Amino acid sequence: MTTLFISDLHLSEERPDISRAFFSLLAQRARGIEALYILGDLFEAWIGDDDPSPLAREVIAALAACSASGTALWVQHGNRDFLLGQRFARETGAGLLPDEAIIDLHGERVLLMHGDTLCSDDHDYQRFRRRVRNPLVKWLLRSLPLKRRQAIARRWRDSSRQHKSNKPENIMDVNQDTVAATMRRHHVTLLIHGHTHRPARHPLVIDGTAAERIVLGDWDKQPVILVAERDAEPALQVLEAVY
Repeated sequence: MTTLFISDLHLSEERPDISRAFFSLLAQRARGIEALYILGDLFEAWIGDDDPSPLAREVIAALAACSASGTALWVQHGNRDFLLGQRFARETGAGLLPDEAIIDLHGERVLLMHGDTLCSDDHDYQRFRRRVRNPLVKWLLRSLPLKRRQAIARRWRDSSRQHKSNKPENIMDVNQDTVAATMRRHHVTLLIHGHTHRPARHPLVIDGTAAERIVLGDWDKQPVILVAERDAEPALQVLEAVY
């Protein structure tokens, strides 16, 4: 059986090509497989489960159809869509994963993360993250009128673009000590994450034991999918555009 991992699609009305690629994946390759894991930032911004936009409704319907085909869907919060909630889970048939999730991948213990907490050198972002992930703050955000939440989302997107343009690349990448400490805490030798938009496979040695960190990529130029077949080595695939 096949398990797929994706992240950082940043779906938005402005990029219909990426939406079409995602819908194609759900209708074809992901239909009826063992599981599909979406490791954060499925959306460019998620203002709440009551989002009435056509794109939000279309994504929910497509995920629900994929789930109905027998595929187990699992979604992790990213830094852009941390307000995904239980209504979204019910409507799509997906399970919501914690920020650090352990799964059994064909007999191997694997840690799944969005990856933003691994970028511990970006102190400004980590402070912002701790603030907005506070349960009280999330409740307050969800309670705001729809137009107010839309305005906040636009402001945060603009701020994020400016933040990235003013920060050195190494600051926004993972901290290797944080990676090792996180994997050590969970007793794993395989970590899969997204967020950095730098798809690659990184061999590691943790306490004398061989390990690996697999980084998923965004879909800005083409879909990036980690394919794990039972009894086969996981393969990180950068696919030709399917839209």
